[in-house]
Amino acid sequence: MSSREYNNPSVANRGSDSCVMVIFGATGDLTRRKLIPALYNLAKARLLSPNFAIVGIGSKTMEQEAFNEKMLDAIREYAKDEVDLEILNWFGSRITYVNGDFGDDGLYGRLDAHCQSIKTEKRISNNHFYYLATAPSFFGSIIQKLGAAGMTKEDNESWRRVIIEKPFGRDLASAMELNIEVKNVLKEKQIFRIDHYLGKETVQNLMVLRFANSIFEPIWNRRYIDNVQITASEIVGVGQRGPYYETSGALRDMVPNHLFQLLSLTTMEPPVSFEANAVRDEQTKALRAIQVLTPEEVLARVVRGQYGAGEINGESCIAYRDEEKIEPDSSTETFVAMKLMMDNWRWADVPFYLRTGKRLAARTTEIVINFRKAPFVLFKNTAIDHLQENRLVIHIQPDEGISMQFGAKKPGPIMNLGSVQMDFNYVDAFGATPDTGYERLMLDCMVGDATLFQRADMVETSWNLIQPILDVWNALKPRDFPNYASGSFGPAASDQLLSGDGKKWLNKG
Repeated sequence: MSSREYNNPSVANRGSDSCVMVIFGATGDLTRRKLIPALYNLAKARLLSPNFAIVGIGSKTMEQEAFNEKMLDAIREYAKDEVDLEILNWFGSRITYVNGDFGDDGLYGRLDAHCQSIKTEKRISNNHFYYLATAPSFFGSIIQKLGAAGMTKEDNESWRRVIIEKPFGRDLASAMELNIEVKNVLKEKQIFRIDHYLGKETVQNLMVLRFANSIFEPIWNRRYIDNVQITASEIVGVGQRGPYYETSGALRDMVPNHLFQLLSLTTMEPPVSFEANAVRDEQTKALRAIQVLTPEEVLARVVRGQYGAGEINGESCIAYRDEEKIEPDSSTETFVAMKLMMDNWRWADVPFYLRTGKRLAARTTEIVINFRKAPFVLFKNTAIDHLQENRLVIHIQPDEGISMQFGAKKPGPIMNLGSVQMDFNYVDAFGATPDTGYERLMLDCMVGDATLFQRADMVETSWNLIQPILDVWNALKPRDFPNYASGSFGPAASDQLLSGDGKKWLNKG
């Protein structure tokens, strides 16, 4: 397809509205590795309007030509398929750059004039969405300055939307304060708090798996499910993110957003429709049903860890405290595991085990549904000494798919059982490589669908669950850090968290 054909509305399948996308933090790693390649993927799929443009905002002084080449290089490096040169050229013609300080009021007047010029030149509708790919400290001030410049005002024929990256706050009080600050300028329908995990095909498929299949829907409850494990493990360390990670840690970085989003989709009641607020209402109800931990329960049910030196895939790894720009006595956690319980009819007495960490033995994000064992009475006079539990594993990354484990008789004259696994993989089943996750989320923003984005009450409910943990950890500094070796599955206390209940983590690697 030529660039001329792409600009022909009769050829292009315009999934999104005509609009200008403004990226604050356009010279950063997120823009280069994720946003620009995802936008290119949308263009290649002809889901971007032919009347579309990107305006990058950054503090670095950079010539227009240099910025464009940087963005096109990002596409060449990170696009999921072979690059189409015609689309690449069309895409490159739609990118411009504005240099400025986010705190400078004058930047926003220049940005407004620049956007008006681009809209006239490219025949773009008067629609904007702003992507805040910046440090969290800039979120509130950027939105306030956009509002003061009149750049968030909507009318009956145009819209203005803002995508806000995580973390949204660093505790309950700051999240509530940021919500107030943002909502002084924007309506809730204009705010898109992004969690890129929710752009994954498997995460979206979770609702289909639960509610569209009669083999799962009736058994998705306490009568049949013994426990649920949600794991998000990484083999990488903090790398260049040391200064950020020192202010965040694994708990703030992963749990109130990624892990709680997966937990809410796993446990929520069926919504009345797929309309955004219907889905988010049920997610919020699920989060509110989680028991808030007392200080004593934090000590018994929450584990924190920090990686020491070790080896992963044959390569030596240094300890967290030896990483660049990390204090030698740092008490920042790089691992967290917890046991949560829910106070509702569907999930009463079912434990939910969550864990996330860096420098672990395998890179994986998955939801493990462990079903209750069948009665053993039929097999007590056979060679079988125990029955294995049935297990459903929803793989989110790196390989998206679903697997099921169940028992089957081994061939031979003696009654003996073996474990059988059935696997579904997106690439094998549909012949397509899953996208980064950002494609779906940015497209949803452009069409105004907030289903996969967090609402204000969801954010505050999540932080309300995290706050007691933060309070205890702030009062009691860890004395055993580092307490797990790089390349392991985390501290011993994480295994003990489950073994005390007679259970084990599903470990892969």
